[in-house]
Amino acid sequence: MKSIIIIPTYDELNNIQKMIPILLSTYEETDILVVDDNSPDGTGNYVKKLSEENNRVHVIQRAAKSGLGTAYVAGFKHMLKNGYDIAFQMDADFSHDPKEIGNFIKQLDDYDLIIGSRYIQGVNVVNWPMRRLLLSYFANKYTKIVTGLPMHDSTGGFKCFKREVLESINLDNIHSNGYAFQIEMNFKAWKKGFRLKEIPIIFIDRIEGTSKMSKKIVREAVFMVWKLRFQSIFGLLK
Repeated sequence: MKSIIIIPTYDELNNIQKMIPILLSTYEETDILVVDDNSPDGTGNYVKKLSEENNRVHVIQRAAKSGLGTAYVAGFKHMLKNGYDIAFQMDADFSHDPKEIGNFIKQLDDYDLIIGSRYIQGVNVVNWPMRRLLLSYFANKYTKIVTGLPMHDSTGGFKCFKREVLESINLDNIHSNGYAFQIEMNFKAWKKGFRLKEIPIIFIDRIEGTSKMSKKIVREAVFMVWKLRFQSIFGLLK
């Protein structure tokens, strides 16, 4: 199956310079797409130059910082337009171990959406401040209670989608970011009857760069779970 790894970036030059060679050498039949939000540190320009030298590397350079969710939507549309069967999504900062992609691939025969879970086997998070860890952990508990989504980690961003899942979701209606985006995509895939599978990962907080987490992202997620629940009840989910 033709596959692509989608990585959103904003000021991730040091990380992406290390990540891309690892992915290219480890997964020789998989392409890479970087969606860059006009990074001041030149991330997008670096990947553009690389894409001119290697036809497995692709880049979408956006005019401004527009958020994680819309970056992934742009990546998913690229994936569907260019005939890929599988889309992986991951962070550039090595909090998602690129070696784990092999474990996602092993699940593709039986599942449609595979999620790298930080909480399916206890709490597998390294170097996070306690406040951030508790926020993430209880956000997932809250999501499960409100929506009924049968997942331990519905807010994680290390995932693998089959083409059919993304084709079934109206991507033009996806405007959420951060936690809310991850929850929305998982919930819609689940409600549409696709087979979801969580596999354990170890999440290690970034060493370089800065986190994109904000209070706005948290507030958006709080309201998103109720929006999804009511859309589901009244048959408005798309």
